[in-house]
Amino acid sequence: MEVSAPPAAPRVADERLIQLTPSAGPKVQALATREAEGRYLRVAISGGGCNGLSYKLRFVGSFKAGDILVHSQSVEVLVDPKSALYLRGTVLDYSDKMIGGGFKFSNPNAKASCSCGESFSL
Repeated sequence: MEVSAPPAAPRVADERLIQLTPSAGPKVQALATREAEGRYLRVAISGGGCNGLSYKLRFVGSFKAGDILVHSQSVEVLVDPKSALYLRGTVLDYSDKMIGGGFKFSNPNAKASCSCGESFSL
């Protein structure tokens, strides 16, 4: 039986890749504690959504080979290299408003985004 080595430590980047606002950080921390899925927030881009590309957020317990780690607002954010190309300069905000609240991405690379704020196009 072959034993695989654990992935190398993730590369560390700064908040020029992705940044959480002061309102998003505590909300992410509270959700991570409640969901107990892992200590890292993985932010990824996948195909689909109203405008062609969509944001995906989930908690994970470990990193993968090639991941990039960003520390923002006391949150450890993981981004895969492919998603990093689309996310550079993105700000993740949170609003607790009843209408239009929730997590919102502000992505300077997006040429258009849908009204729900969960997808965009380049």
